[in-house]
Amino acid sequence: MPEAVLDLVIVEGPVLITVYVVAAVLFLYLLGREASIGWALTALIVLIVGAMIGGALFWAAVHVLDLFGGPVADAAWLWVAGASGACLLAVWNLWRSRWWRKLIAVLAIPVFVVTAVLGINASYGIDRTLGDLLGVSTAKPIDIRDPGVDPPPADPAEPLYSTWTAPEGMPSKGETGTPDPAVPNTVSGFAARPAELYLPPAALVENPPRLPLVIMMMGQPGTPDASFIAETLDGFAADNGGLAPIALVVDQLGDPTADPLCLDSDRGAVETYVMQDVLPWARLHLNVLQGAQYTTVAGYSNGGGCAAYFGAKYPEAFGNILAISPTEYAGVEHRSETLREVFLGDQAAYDAVKPENIMAAKAPYPDSTAIFAVGELDSAYIPGTQRLADAATSAGMTTTFYEVPHGDHGATTLTGGLEKGFTVLYPRLGLEAPPEAEPPAAEEPAAE
Repeated sequence: MPEAVLDLVIVEGPVLITVYVVAAVLFLYLLGREASIGWALTALIVLIVGAMIGGALFWAAVHVLDLFGGPVADAAWLWVAGASGACLLAVWNLWRSRWWRKLIAVLAIPVFVVTAVLGINASYGIDRTLGDLLGVSTAKPIDIRDPGVDPPPADPAEPLYSTWTAPEGMPSKGETGTPDPAVPNTVSGFAARPAELYLPPAALVENPPRLPLVIMMMGQPGTPDASFIAETLDGFAADNGGLAPIALVVDQLGDPTADPLCLDSDRGAVETYVMQDVLPWARLHLNVLQGAQYTTVAGYSNGGGCAAYFGAKYPEAFGNILAISPTEYAGVEHRSETLREVFLGDQAAYDAVKPENIMAAKAPYPDSTAIFAVGELDSAYIPGTQRLADAATSAGMTTTFYEVPHGDHGATTLTGGLEKGFTVLYPRLGLEAPPEAEPPAAEEPAAE
């Protein structure tokens, strides 16, 4: 498929509008088969029955078969019901109609299905291009400019914002692509899809400074897409002389339909991949600061649960956690199946990998910062996110819990969570001065 087609934006703009218009025209044509009360009643019944059938099948797919790994957006139910009703209306148009109406009815069915898929995708806003939706990356290789120092030098004592001056000619935006050479899987053997790398403006100049590192994971289904964090960090870099972390978005799934749980199991050695392949490679081959204070593990949804797990278990590696709409623990959406298939019924072993329990066991955390963000409309994920934040606070982490205004389980919350997270982290990462403490309020003179 041509790259220009894969890069088409499908969450807004002319492509999505065109699909909506074509579907609406086809629907109105099928609906206007006859101008009679009898047909109007028939069409209404057909639409209601079709919507009920679609809703019932979708309910079974979500709640019985668990095909989507958890709850779905409210918009998905409306799109499925609407498309099912429209498809049944198209089928009804096949009887006692002329050949051209039959042809249009047959062609309308896939259009209605595609429209529903695009509508559901747009309601989440995560897969922004056709390539994203199909899981086909069009990212270009990016030269990682291997610093080639082994072992890397010690981190500087002074924060970067106090010693850095942006040179003339520095790019206004960072660069995003697949790292070349690629992140290996030598130790784990985990079949990860190619990672994506974001280099901020300060990393693109001659003699660039060493910068903080972010290792991020996206949701399921999903791809290791660095575009969201790149856009966010470009905004922060613009306000801070080009300074931003280097972000490496890696694949913790291997297959968008699979969930290896970010553990080492029969489903794949994901924990070994992240801790023994990705992190050592990044620290050696990327021009990054080495200390845990400057190293953040971040994630969204499934990846957010992974971030909470790795940050809780490995505070000596990750001094910062940024978990956005996180799953509360591995396999929470299908816990009985996970307990049976992964842990062979061993509840104690399952409990031992839950981030809240890890935090309680390893407390106190002397120098860990954690940000937990969730959409204020995401009722399915708010309780678990709050419990993670409470556990982090109890364990001694410096914790921020943030509900993204108007956010559900989609792009609004992802971008809002990234904004909040790096607002908290930038001073800690040495990329901007800490906010000045407010002077104590002056005492009012006592009344005479």
